[in-house]
Amino acid sequence: MATQTETSATVSTSEKTLHQQKALEEFIARYTQRTKTSKQLAQTYRPVLADNKNLGEFNPVFKELYYPIVGKRSLGSRIWDVDDNEYIDVMMGLGINLFGHNPPFIKEALLEQLDKGIQVGLQSELAGEVAELICQLTGMERVAFSNTGTEAVMTAIRLARAATGRTKIALFSGSYHGHFDGTLVKAQRVDGNLRVVPLAPGVPPHTVNDVLVLDYGNPQSFETIKEYKQELAAVLVVPVQTSRPALQPKTFLHQLRQLTQDLGITLIFDEMVTGFRIHPGGAQAYFGIEADIATYGKIVGGGMPIGIIAGKAVYMDAIDGGMWNYGDSSYPQATKTFFAGTFCKHPLAMAAARAVLKHLKTQGSALQEQLNQRTSQFVETLNTFFEANQVPLRLANFGSLFGSAAIENPSSAENSAASGSMGLFRYQLLSRGVHLLGASGYLSTAHTDEDIDYIIQAVKDSIGELR
Repeated sequence: MATQTETSATVSTSEKTLHQQKALEEFIARYTQRTKTSKQLAQTYRPVLADNKNLGEFNPVFKELYYPIVGKRSLGSRIWDVDDNEYIDVMMGLGINLFGHNPPFIKEALLEQLDKGIQVGLQSELAGEVAELICQLTGMERVAFSNTGTEAVMTAIRLARAATGRTKIALFSGSYHGHFDGTLVKAQRVDGNLRVVPLAPGVPPHTVNDVLVLDYGNPQSFETIKEYKQELAAVLVVPVQTSRPALQPKTFLHQLRQLTQDLGITLIFDEMVTGFRIHPGGAQAYFGIEADIATYGKIVGGGMPIGIIAGKAVYMDAIDGGMWNYGDSSYPQATKTFFAGTFCKHPLAMAAARAVLKHLKTQGSALQEQLNQRTSQFVETLNTFFEANQVPLRLANFGSLFGSAAIENPSSAENSAASGSMGLFRYQLLSRGVHLLGASGYLSTAHTDEDIDYIIQAVKDSIGELR
């Protein structure tokens, strides 16, 4: 027979669960009413639109909330959805909009190009100038253009393999290098042994034969690189990962640069997020490291699709055969590899990129320094609140990128539990007009002090309601 204390505890727990369920149901009703058109569009077009643009992984508990917010317009730090709800945006196009949405200097450049037409197939008249500006800001020798970050990384790896004659590459756990098979791998324990396996169904098992997955920031990774030195064409690294912005291993990166240089292995910096954000010269300039090849995108495209491969001429010459001149006996002498793309150097992308690069060059490093400082202060304010209120959250930032301060990759069980909690937290923020969907967020030069104060208050109110 249960004691009176045990019975009371059971009743108390039951009441608490019922209270939580009722609170969740009430929130779902409010949220879905607020964003009803977004939900309606998701249901209407699901039969024909295969789309994974949702808030995290599917969770039966949040099934009625599982649809993307559909955008209608944007300006500065704000976006509006199809129900005319207004949000302060801290996703900023997954890191694209360093200057906010639809900044006038980019809009003017795009309108000017639209008046001239979209001449795909011809050489863009801006391509050379854009390449020159990139070289000036990053210190790289030559530049090629693709359409996406995935394409840029694919090309960088191909150039490294062409130059070295080797096939294997090494990358680090926790990094993301696009969605092509060659980097969609992960380290996993199989029968007690750590092995590299495909990240998702449909990735051919044989692709893992040419990829090593190393522990980022761990000096033990250097021993693996040495072991495979005769086979490694490149080491591919995201200097600071969006999932772990607190991990900023400067000494490790310097040692990695020295080791790859000594062993004749190509060092590729994937600067899709860090490029032009932390410093005009990207993470290379910030950490004082010169990579052999670097890939860029996001910010430099000004909202237009773009991928950039930049690097030393000895690698980049495989795109076109290298330097030669008219009027003499010179000719392209480098062995070429394959590179193509119908929309590479798209006129609109070139126009937006030139506007962005000229703006960055004019503003100088003060633009990033001021924004970095404001983001650090924003993160510090929230962390002070979390600590004072015993909230199990801590943030870190790398420049204007911010996210979890955790350095270790969580286990799948921990990740699942955290995902559910953070999912509901982000829905709370959305209901309060703060647009944050992923594990990380970004501040832009368009965010005002009032915007930041509003975000901080929305975080506090969301946590209060969750409790």
